[in-house]
Amino acid sequence: MARGSEFDARRAAVASGLAARKLDALLVSFSANLRYLTGFTGSNGNLLVTAGQAVLFTDPRYQIQAGQEVSCPVKIAKGPLVLDIAAAIARLRLRRIGYEPARMTCDWFDSLNARLPWKASLQPVSGWIEELRTIKSAQERELIRRSVETNSRAFEQTVVRVRAGMKEQDLAAELEYRMRRLGAEKPAFDTIVAAGRRSALPHAQPTQARLRPGGLVVVDMGAIQDGYCSDMTRMLFLGAPAARVKRTYRAVLEAQLAAIDAVRAGVTTAHVDRQARRVLKTYGLERAFVHSTGHGLGLEIHEPPRIGKRDKGRLQAGMAVTIEPGVYLEGFGGIRIEDTVVVTASGCEILTPTNKELRVV
Repeated sequence: MARGSEFDARRAAVASGLAARKLDALLVSFSANLRYLTGFTGSNGNLLVTAGQAVLFTDPRYQIQAGQEVSCPVKIAKGPLVLDIAAAIARLRLRRIGYEPARMTCDWFDSLNARLPWKASLQPVSGWIEELRTIKSAQERELIRRSVETNSRAFEQTVVRVRAGMKEQDLAAELEYRMRRLGAEKPAFDTIVAAGRRSALPHAQPTQARLRPGGLVVVDMGAIQDGYCSDMTRMLFLGAPAARVKRTYRAVLEAQLAAIDAVRAGVTTAHVDRQARRVLKTYGLERAFVHSTGHGLGLEIHEPPRIGKRDKGRLQAGMAVTIEPGVYLEGFGGIRIEDTVVVTASGCEILTPTNKELRVV
């Protein structure tokens, strides 16, 4: 299926689902959902989907761009988009218009609501498009794979340059520079580089601190390429790792492999999470694992499903998720190992090609 026809099919699926939700239309304003339904990459747009058609509203800055990216009709607003959207709602005599409550500002909601014709109303619709996005098409899976491979190549090109005395911020900047040179649009999130005791901070921001001999270094990085995200965490060690470092690393690696082995269509996300925690418990490290085992990713770096111990969702074939258990010990450091995988009927495909051994530099 060509990309244009894929977007057409997605909008058709939304249009066909309006009646069951007792809606005349759905107004989509969140950028990732807009891109999923239209391919539009601009910063200002709204999509009005009705049973008969879908129209993208944007401003003159994106007239040429929208014409190149979007296969549905495009309305270029001369003023605020809300005026043209309200006029379209009145012209089409729409009554119940769904909107994304978690994705729309109160100010924008109030502005549109005040302009609606008599008897028309805005109805909150939560998570509909996000749910559709959880199952990746073959084209999406290929785009995620490309993003993963770019991310891994950037890591390999950078790690050979790592030396004691290098600043965390400089290492993060080099990783992001390399991924951009390899084709990424930008990092999928603020790259995490944390050395020594700071590696015990799961979401540490890079600082001016220098990498010291005898210390762990956590590198958590992701790229966005063609709109799709990747995510990977690997560990470095400067010098010869001591027995405690080796044992802790082995515990996290075994936990990650156990969780990956549990991934398949039909299992609960909580089951996958439990497999990682079960392994860490045998090492006496279960309390040092302070976050979930993973999350979905795609057009956003964090998407459903969440893979945590209290989550009740089930994995489905075509989902792209991360598997990333970690152990964080104050005064010692932290270790996390993360891959991106795609769920299949009988297991999963590991997209991340990078070796998972502790990288000694």
